Amino acid sequence: MAETREWVERVVVGLDLCPFAAKPLEEARVRFRVTDASTPERLASDLAEELSRLDREPPTALETTLLIHPHVLPDFEAFNHFLDVVDVLLEQLALVGEIQVVGFHPDYRFAGAPANDPANATNRSPHPMLHLLREESVSAAIRAHPDPGGIPARNAEKLRLRARQRA
Repeated sequence: MAETREWVERVVVGLDLCPFAAKPLEEARVRFRVTDASTPERLASDLAEELSRLDREPPTALETTLLIHPHVLPDFEAFNHFLDVVDVLLEQLALVGEIQVVGFHPDYRFAGAPANDPANATNRSPHPMLHLLREESVSAAIRAHPDPGGIPARNAEKLRLRARQRA
């Protein structure tokens, strides 16, 4: 948990990869949960629990959750396929349009991107994890940002430039 929190502070907030992350973190409205799940089935169960919790809690108390799962889905392809299970679970819990889940993984690779593209680091985390976000909060943050569509390209260029500087 400490390693993931440090990554959020240093990389996500520190490099301003997500301009919306600092405030909930500063206000202690980010839940970090490490699951001891060792099977995809157990992870799905823990995810359902966290989705329900996020849905129940008001955003003033809990804005977002990071479900860290270091003991299951270490292979990126298996992790990527698990995201289909996540979609089904959101449907079963009637949370489509309410909560979205974004995957982060140590070996994350965007479709069509080479494995060594520094831009992949925008979704690379110390451990596999699922980020649970409130759709309403995401929409509000996007409306308030001057150029939300430019964030991915800006992040990719920032990380590629940083990699060139370190080389």
